[in-house]
Amino acid sequence: MQKVYIYLENGIFLEANSFGADTTAVGKLVYNNSTFGQQEIITDPSNNGLFINFTAVEIGNTGANRVDMESSKAHAKGIIVRNYHDAYSNYRAEMSLKDFLVEQNVIGICDIDTRFLTKIVREEGSMMMIASTQISSKDELAKKLNEAKKYDEINFVKDISTKEAYIHKSGVWNHETGEYNKAQMSDKRVQVIDYGVKKSFLNELVELGFEVEVVPASTKADDIINNFKAGKIGGVVLSSGAGNPNILTDEIAEIKKLIDANIPILAVGLGHYLLALASGVKVDKIKSIKYGSHPIRGEKTVEI
Repeated sequence: MQKVYIYLENGIFLEANSFGADTTAVGKLVYNNSTFGQQEIITDPSNNGLFINFTAVEIGNTGANRVDMESSKAHAKGIIVRNYHDAYSNYRAEMSLKDFLVEQNVIGICDIDTRFLTKIVREEGSMMMIASTQISSKDELAKKLNEAKKYDEINFVKDISTKEAYIHKSGVWNHETGEYNKAQMSDKRVQVIDYGVKKSFLNELVELGFEVEVVPASTKADDIINNFKAGKIGGVVLSSGAGNPNILTDEIAEIKKLIDANIPILAVGLGHYLLALASGVKVDKIKSIKYGSHPIRGEKTVEI
């Protein structure tokens, strides 16, 4: 395995092994508690610009395939795992996770104390980092990191949003047929504004009986309002996505028009933040975001 050198925004310099692409990448360090689904996480557009530190100890034993990708390409800058296993056991796997990372030009970091990194994020908050299999100098890595644009300053939406509208045609995975269900004809149509939507979310909308049209983030509110008044759509979905919602001023202005026109709106992830901002609510970043499993309290039973 190649060596990979890591420099964190707080000045910590680390050395580990690499099992992915031979490259240099800059991104924001976060952690994720998921025990599986690494391929889906890597290809989720809402993870654009992130280094994902997996807290699960053993990673790689399910391999990867191209069918379950959440988008057409990888979006995470890199992944960090304690133990990587190149041997995989999964009847649907087409390749190892390592081969998938190399194919997608994503850096993979292993043989490192992921609990140490998780503790840093929990106590100090998410931070920028750089990882490289090509640069071993701490000073050079620090220089490149300082020169790089901060995560919260980047407009990811303009790059990850679809450029043209399209109809999403698949539902959820069917274990009996061994393929994704096909979309059925429906008179219930919604438009999904794509700020970085993932395929599985669209699949669920199709499975609920909607005809799903995905439109670019740059779509004008007036066009959506006209479609609603003409009976062509029943509502709008503001999708999840990546980055800082506070810098998306154009998108917020268009959503405000949808609100004023009383268009039915469902919002998730980044879309939910944008809806809040368009409604006059202040949105701030919390110190440490918990990626992965979240505890849920039942209001009737008051149980976690």
